[in-house]
Amino acid sequence: QVQLVESGGGLVQAGGSLRLSCAAAVSPFSSYPMGWYRQAPGNQRDMVARIISGGSTNYADSVKGRFTISRDNAKNTVYLQMNSLKPEDTAVYYCSIFIGGMQYWGKGTLVTVSS
Repeated sequence: QVQLVESGGGLVQAGGSLRLSCAAAVSPFSSYPMGWYRQAPGNQRDMVARIISGGSTNYADSVKGRFTISRDNAKNTVYLQMNSLKPEDTAVYYCSIFIGGMQYWGKGTLVTVSS
């Protein structure tokens, strides 16, 4: 069983910033691609940002230039720095890790952006 624990969500005004964290109880953490996804009410779960073991990243077009994904392999943690937040960023944000062809999920953390 892969355990992922997200933190850092909350309520923020439009234009503000939040940093999400995801701690992963896996080893070796550095070997596995990780990602952040989000799901707004009534919508499907969409990819926000992904980072592979070598550090390469890719982002959804809607967050490019505003969000940054990073990882600290010494702490088994992946981060999502979110700047210039918009009301449409409101969603439950999920951390995910890819191991052996399987995708595992955390329980999610709620981000609410008020206008």
